Amino acid sequence: MPRVKRGTHRIKRRKNILARTKGMMWGRKSKITLAKVAATKAGVNAYVGRKLKKRNNRRLQQTRIGAAAKVLGLKYSTIISDLKKKNVALDRKSLSEIARLYPAVFEKIAKA
Repeated sequence: MPRVKRGTHRIKRRKNILARTKGMMWGRKSKITLAKVAATKAGVNAYVGRKLKKRNNRRLQQTRIGAAAKVLGLKYSTIISDLKKKNVALDRKSLSEIARLYPAVFEKIAKA
């Protein structure tokens, strides 16, 4: 059985890991054992952060709609339920932008 020397593959793998940890501090940017752990943890945190960003944006949109509704003397839940009953196909993101930028238009939508 021939002997396998992993020279180029090992260097390529090491360079890839060190490229992902570029900019980190201390040994995590240069020592391969520390860099592996740092790159893995960074990937996990990035994955979790993408999910949290969606969650936080939805909460922000709900808060904006609720605040605009409170100005009109209404509640968030009643506005959303009325829009669903009337088959208004506006999602929360666009509704919150309308409430933030165009309060008069939001008032017409909420009263309709």
